[in-house]
Amino acid sequence: MIDSRLLVGAAALCAAISMNVEAKLFKWVDKNGQTHYGETIPPEYADRDTQKLEKGRITDRSETFDTKKVDAAKVETAEQKEARRRDEALMNSFTTEKEIDLARDRALLQVEARINSFTTLIQSAQTSLNDLHQENAVRTKQGREIPQSLTDDIAAAESRVAKLQKDLDNSQKESAAVKARYETEKQRFRQLKGLEPSPASAPAAK
Repeated sequence: MIDSRLLVGAAALCAAISMNVEAKLFKWVDKNGQTHYGETIPPEYADRDTQKLEKGRITDRSETFDTKKVDAAKVETAEQKEARRRDEALMNSFTTEKEIDLARDRALLQVEARINSFTTLIQSAQTSLNDLHQENAVRTKQGREIPQSLTDDIAAAESRVAKLQKDLDNSQKESAAVKARYETEKQRFRQLKGLEPSPASAPAAK
């Protein structure tokens, strides 16, 4: 007769093998996009893309990723990389705050030159326009006819003054933007150096 203990052992072994064969195997993806396999799913990944494996085949239960969250994570990572790139470029370009001031002044040279030029041109154009208006006023007061050429000259002079004023305004905005950009870089430079922020003081180049 077969020993009863052998029968019990064989039955236990068969049960263990059967349980192992019937065990469920799941596949899930973690927050870093890495794929994992296991008999249980960590709670934090229960709502992610998860699949149950049975006898080597993928069966049901599949939920889609939240693509908005994934895209947001990618954008955030890209912004962080860009911030590190700017910081590295800043530290590689300058060793002192004085160098940042000098770079700012060089960048302002042409802008300030245009501002001075437009200011002078506006003064000249405005003087010419005033003379034309004065001539027109005298003719009107004397009851004399206003020639079409005078009217055309006044319109052209007004248009020139307006255009020069617009160019001056744009150049002044450009100058302010350059100063603000270099002031931001200076403050960031101090921060990376572990220094306290300095009062904003950026004298314009002349």
